[in-house]
Amino acid sequence: MVDYELIALRKEFLEEARDKVREIDSTLGNTQTSESLDRLAYLAHQLKGSGGSYGYQRISDESAELEKAFETMATGETKDGVDGAVREHVKALQQEIEQGLGEL
Repeated sequence: MVDYELIALRKEFLEEARDKVREIDSTLGNTQTSESLDRLAYLAHQLKGSGGSYGYQRISDESAELEKAFETMATGETKDGVDGAVREHVKALQQEIEQGLGEL
């Protein structure tokens, strides 16, 4: 039996996730302010929390890594490879979202 309500909810989640990841991606060039880092961590936290609820564990996992990276950046700590890792997590999120939308 196909649960059309669940499919509609998953589609809505993925479309909202796509918007959040786009915002993350566009904000990455402006991570010098605490406000922008707070916003990035907030978006990642939202994705982390809701991804698993809709059956997208990889979205939750990638978002958790992003949230940690943004929190580390907010403390002023710089770790080698953080920027590259952040870009890889964003790319993985984009791919997972597009794949999820393609499967609905």
